[in-house]
Amino acid sequence: MNAPLLSQRARHALPVISRIAAAIGGGYVFCWGFIALGLSGLYAAGMSFHDAEHLSAIVGVLLFLVVFCWAFGARSIARVWLVLLLGGGFMSGLAALTQHALV
Repeated sequence: MNAPLLSQRARHALPVISRIAAAIGGGYVFCWGFIALGLSGLYAAGMSFHDAEHLSAIVGVLLFLVVFCWAFGARSIARVWLVLLLGGGFMSGLAALTQHALV
């Protein structure tokens, strides 16, 4: 009698766990890519390294807050994962290309 109840609880807990993982893990990946791209872009535009680093980090923390809240408010968790992981990967790739061009 307890097994179906446990299975039902597990089914209802999975979307919540997925949203928590997307908000924390996916948000981290997305913001890391944003900070890396912002840092390399601002440095390439002529800003000093440390100023670009601090500005990117400050805006990245604010972006993390927005992404964290969006992960819980979005209708589709699949879309949340897709945007966060692909967006973070894309921005990280662009940042790597920009940094490679600077060296």
